[in-house]
Amino acid sequence: MAFPGDDIQTGSFLLCRAGRHLCAITMSRVVETMRILPIEKLSGTPGFVRGMSVIRGTPVPVIDLPDLLNLGETRPQRLVTIDINGRIVALLVDAVLGIRPIATAAISALPPLLREAAGETVSAIGILDAELLLFLNDMRVISESAISAVQAAETAS
Repeated sequence: MAFPGDDIQTGSFLLCRAGRHLCAITMSRVVETMRILPIEKLSGTPGFVRGMSVIRGTPVPVIDLPDLLNLGETRPQRLVTIDINGRIVALLVDAVLGIRPIATAAISALPPLLREAAGETVSAIGILDAELLLFLNDMRVISESAISAVQAAETAS
């Protein structure tokens, strides 16, 4: 079974916490992690888009990962910047836990009942140290329509 992400065979993932969930992001997509920077709100964007932040001199959309996963109110403490097809996006997460190799045998496709509920955000699930692990679909963390909405709001500002 093939899963999205080119590190899935080697099993190199950045682990982070979004609310009560443990999440894995393919390392080939991770640019860096950092403390939260000032975020400027934008009108006309989806609710999970917190706004824009200037990172290394470039405006970057900031996505609230717990909100994207419908986890309710959390207290994000870190930013994880990822590269999605040449576009840098920052994810607000509660904690960055480190890099961990994960065996492919520990990764399962989402059950059919959860595929629709997870949308395009979660590509697979697993168990790590007896805890459910959500593998983020690094190519579709946010939809093209959300990216277009952010770009439209940027242009209007």
